[in-house]
Amino acid sequence: MSATTDATETAATSAKAPDAHNAGRLPSLSRFRELSLVPAILVLGLIGFIVSPAFLTSDNLLGVAQQSTELSLLVLAEALILIVGRMDLSLESTIGVAPVIAVWLVLPSSGGRFTGLGLFPEWAAIPLCLLVGALIGAVNGFLILKLRLNGFIVTLGALTMLRGLQIAISEGQSIVNMPSSFSYLGHASWLGAPAAIWICAVLFAIGGSALAWLRHGRALYAIGGNPEAARTAGIRVDRITWAVLIIGGLLAAFAGILYSGHYGSISADQGSGWIFQVFAATVIGGVSLNGGRGTLFGALTGVLTLQLVVNVMTLAGVPPLWNQFLNGAIIILALIISRFASGEKQD
Repeated sequence: MSATTDATETAATSAKAPDAHNAGRLPSLSRFRELSLVPAILVLGLIGFIVSPAFLTSDNLLGVAQQSTELSLLVLAEALILIVGRMDLSLESTIGVAPVIAVWLVLPSSGGRFTGLGLFPEWAAIPLCLLVGALIGAVNGFLILKLRLNGFIVTLGALTMLRGLQIAISEGQSIVNMPSSFSYLGHASWLGAPAAIWICAVLFAIGGSALAWLRHGRALYAIGGNPEAARTAGIRVDRITWAVLIIGGLLAAFAGILYSGHYGSISADQGSGWIFQVFAATVIGGVSLNGGRGTLFGALTGVLTLQLVVNVMTLAGVPPLWNQFLNGAIIILALIISRFASGEKQD
């Protein structure tokens, strides 16, 4: 066990060698890269307070946190996948198709346009939804790791295919009949805060602890930084990467449960366009698109930054039509700051 652990540490150190060199040039900035968005969040909080006293009310802050939960879980999934050196575009569709399939399997036909099969009891809705998400991740992993297909193309194709499946099963309409388990997780309150917030916080804590303290968690950085060195060190690169893709599918499916329960329906285009926000939040939070770098805390600050921008603009009365423009400007600015803060060389 200790020999394998030492090998993992050696591979991780080898993968991070370029970062160590850069850190020697800019130690005060690159060392705290994951905290780079904290000042931005504080500034947004100050602006929000100036714009409207309602910003610091518990209702508003809990509302922002609640609206961040589903996106946060997708960002958590994508961050893990990016750290291991892969990417998954199909998460955008998984958040919609997994709950649609689960509801289709457990709810009987109600006489409307949507026709359910009613093959399973209602309590099975959550397990079925998670199973669908895991299956999507497993199939993506098989195509990428076993058949050696291009991961970007595979997950792009999966995004399109799963979106079409979602529309076909839902017959192009919103499904308003939700299983009670979906509704509970979407509306329950624990200790004065929505249950979704607590669940999201626990999952981020578990993921962050795993990356920091567990051997397999640290192996993700080694694989993402230098997969060949990781293999030489005895790390089972394909097996761990496959597991991460499955976990990503699980998290996306669970995000679909929370979103569907929160809004009380599943729309035919649920999740459409989310992948842009997912990558934006992940990248501005310091997770490298090249693999091997980043933290879940940094990714979470990326989510909060984007959500606070929208909230402050709403309170300020800025037309929603400007949201996309301002989010794009924030992403570019954050990337510029991140480039100088990390000391990376221009390509």
